[in-house]
Amino acid sequence: MTTTDPYAGSRETTEGRVYTVTGGDWDLTFGSDPLAEERLVVNMGPQHPSTHGVLRLVLDLEGETVTKARVVIGYLHTGIEKNVEYRTWTQGTTFVTRMDYLAPLFNETAYCLAVEKLLGIEVPERATTIRVLVMELNRIASHLVGLATFGMEMGALTGMTNGFRERELVLDLLEEITGLRMNHAYVRPGGLAQDLPEGIEAKIREWLTIMPERVAGFHRLLTGQPIWQRRLRDVGYLDVTGCVALGVTGPILRSAGLPWDLRKVEPYCGYETYDFEVPTADTADAWGRYLVRMAEVNESMKIIEQALDRLRPGPVMVEDKKIAWPAQLSLGADGMGNSLDHVKHIMGQSMEALIHHFKLVTEGFRVPAGQVYQAIESPRGELGFHVVSDGGTRPFRVHVRDPSFVNLQATAAMSEGGMIADVIAAIASIDPVMGGVDR
Repeated sequence: MTTTDPYAGSRETTEGRVYTVTGGDWDLTFGSDPLAEERLVVNMGPQHPSTHGVLRLVLDLEGETVTKARVVIGYLHTGIEKNVEYRTWTQGTTFVTRMDYLAPLFNETAYCLAVEKLLGIEVPERATTIRVLVMELNRIASHLVGLATFGMEMGALTGMTNGFRERELVLDLLEEITGLRMNHAYVRPGGLAQDLPEGIEAKIREWLTIMPERVAGFHRLLTGQPIWQRRLRDVGYLDVTGCVALGVTGPILRSAGLPWDLRKVEPYCGYETYDFEVPTADTADAWGRYLVRMAEVNESMKIIEQALDRLRPGPVMVEDKKIAWPAQLSLGADGMGNSLDHVKHIMGQSMEALIHHFKLVTEGFRVPAGQVYQAIESPRGELGFHVVSDGGTRPFRVHVRDPSFVNLQATAAMSEGGMIADVIAAIASIDPVMGGVDR
């Protein structure tokens, strides 16, 4: 290529041909070479309103078309798995609850089920029923955030405000049950931190009368909206073969037509005794994932109602005093610390009780040596805990199969060959939570 401008031209590098173009020479430089490609590398994130969290995407563009998509993670790294190895088995719940911060009760339950497998114990029936109850409440809250942020990233701002509005109703219930809106540490090895507060069942039933109309409002607002449909249909396509090859689970897999839900295929917490459906779609795109999550909200409400009907009086922690903590679950009136009666008992009535309390809190209980893998169905797919014990009072190893981490592998398959605007819809339809990815 010849040019009269000494500052315009091209040269070969290890990265390919690099062009130097000044003001009036763009057409000359690119128009004269039929093999030349207009290639642009764009960083989207890690601080970007449409990356669904602290996620960085490196996109190669030709015009508006994405030719290559790479995912960069690690900006929210917390080292939770390693930290758990330096805490007692019970204290581990306070760490794992912070991983997928939109589904903390699932993190806690999966971890505690793994610990209970190692211990060889069965938790009381009431505790198991309450675990199902709070998990399904949490599933709805998580899906509402996913749908709300989906709307925000697509420009449907009313969808965002409505989603967070409905989520507040669920968080109010969880706060009354556990004392906190998130990071609950409510599920403990052996059972629960405390029983349900008085009157909460009536409040949940009242919420169950309100919520169906709110879900129907979501459908009226978004599902029938032509712009919403055009932004999601045939976008982020990934069929069953692609999902299985990448290990993708949850609503993404079910939107491709495979009804794989661990609550049905590998039941835990008695889910096999509950009557509910596994929603699927056959579109394998962002539209199908949206519809599946909307349908799952309705199914979770059915499970919650059944759990309420099953609640019977009884303990919410195993009777073994060497495992149960807080001691005898006698919490104070504010839900913090031990009740005055228990303090009086250990401080003024029984030296043995004080010694036991001190050992249990500071040292913790021992778990037989061994290793287990326990998986449950989180709002984003298979959440699995591989827990190893060396027979001590702390976990030897804890490794988590977080569904957001695995599902993010599908980003390139969903995005490459599509438009840059469709990358936003694809990422939103994955619904990753970076706390779980980076943990």
